[in-house]
Amino acid sequence: MTQAKERPSERLWNADYIKVMTTNFLLYFAFYLLTPLLPLYLSEQFGATKDTIGIVLSGYTVAALLVRPFCGYVVDSFARKKVLMVCLTAFFVCFAGYIAAGTILMFAICRTLHGAPFGAVTVANSTCAIDVLPASRRNEGIGLYGLSNNFAMAIAPSVGIWLHDAVGSYMVLFWIALAVAGSSVVIAGTLKLPEKEIIKNKDKLSLDRFFLTRAWLLAINIAMFGFCWGVLSNYLAIYSKEALGITGGTGTYFAILSCGLFLSRLQGRKALRDGRLTQNAIEGMCLSLVGFILFVAVPHPVAYYLSAALIGLGNGHLYPAFLNMFVAVARHDQRGTANSSILTGWDLGFGIGCLLGGVVAEHWGYGAAFWMVALENACGVALFFMAGRQFFTARKRSE
Repeated sequence: MTQAKERPSERLWNADYIKVMTTNFLLYFAFYLLTPLLPLYLSEQFGATKDTIGIVLSGYTVAALLVRPFCGYVVDSFARKKVLMVCLTAFFVCFAGYIAAGTILMFAICRTLHGAPFGAVTVANSTCAIDVLPASRRNEGIGLYGLSNNFAMAIAPSVGIWLHDAVGSYMVLFWIALAVAGSSVVIAGTLKLPEKEIIKNKDKLSLDRFFLTRAWLLAINIAMFGFCWGVLSNYLAIYSKEALGITGGTGTYFAILSCGLFLSRLQGRKALRDGRLTQNAIEGMCLSLVGFILFVAVPHPVAYYLSAALIGLGNGHLYPAFLNMFVAVARHDQRGTANSSILTGWDLGFGIGCLLGGVVAEHWGYGAAFWMVALENACGVALFFMAGRQFFTARKRSE
């Protein structure tokens, strides 16, 4: 007790860490509140085909991928809070575009443009989280920080579906997302970040300033898992309705998945604190693989909901372990680049999943799309076992 009072700098749950986590939760909640309903909205409002839906929904990923490599450099080079506030404000404003869009072309443009501030703000905010964490609690803190976005990604779709069923209006959801994003701007404005030394005479620009080349194989690996999440989060609702006849269970699915995420983060925090990153990653990817196979191989409500628990438990172990691996491979002045690199990898896979999932579903059905997901996940597991963990061990930097 006395030691805790004498060493406040070692406290994990400091005020600024809580604010950064809350900001992260809100921005992801606002974004993913709409995710499972956008395919239905585009189909019902504009009569879009499955191919078109895939193209429109993957547009934001293209923009995010274009800006993310530069975001790491900007976050590492300028005052983090100023960068964060500019990105958050732009992210907030873009939600108004969904309300104003009267044609599918305008919606597609807005969705694509929204990817740029989303890609930037996620890098800036996660880097701020690393800055406010004490070094001795960084692995654990990064793992718990990731819970805020994973938890939002899991429960926001459930809330969105529930609200739509209750009010029957997509516009109400767009306004709610706008309000939630606005609250994240307000909270971030109260952050107090530690002073960061701005290095004037940096090494000349190189690829490593924009992408963490030391972690290239880890980026490929996380992209393979992001692919699976891209298909699941965008096509679960419509697959459940059309292929399984489950019309009211999508919200429950995401709620169960969120419980799995939450429990796995709590259970895995000690392993992260002790530095057992590859163990955490392996447990997560194997659980997810079983979940995805069960989801598509056994078309039964029990298997459907059980897969949600397994995928949630798996992703809750997997992502924070990979994020810590990226940070462990990077130099201290590359924290922004490490964050942008893992998010670039994830978004690349996520976007390809959105696009390819729609194309496969159009020609061979949603069942084929989810078999593709199970195969992709299996390939990701195989890559990590055969090369990924050895790659990380060889390149990890000592504290």
